[in-house]
Amino acid sequence: MKKRKNDIILLAAILIIAALIWFFVRTTRSEGAVAVVTIDGEIFGTYPLNKNAEIRIGDDGHYNILVIKDGAAEITEASCPDKLCVHQGKVKYDGQSIICLPNKVVVEITGGEQSEYDAVAK
Repeated sequence: MKKRKNDIILLAAILIIAALIWFFVRTTRSEGAVAVVTIDGEIFGTYPLNKNAEIRIGDDGHYNILVIKDGAAEITEASCPDKLCVHQGKVKYDGQSIICLPNKVVVEITGGEQSEYDAVAK
């Protein structure tokens, strides 16, 4: 019976630590100010997140549709076969990105406030 009690205590401690880490990450990240779009490493454009917009990225053969709405950016349509970039969802925090490898498109959120905490210990 003592072994089962210790297992329950260990599980509860792990859940509490996981909840604290989740809370810390959610409260210390900052919202970004702009979406920087690059195609094959070249800057295609920089778009503020505080203005709603729909941007067509690329040409007729290889394209992505970037929608900026309510302070977040997402790719809603793409010509790539797997459509992983469409399923990545919305991004709005500094350092988040959406990547479409077939079309060589990267949408990265930058310019937001930096968190006073670093998520990576060096």
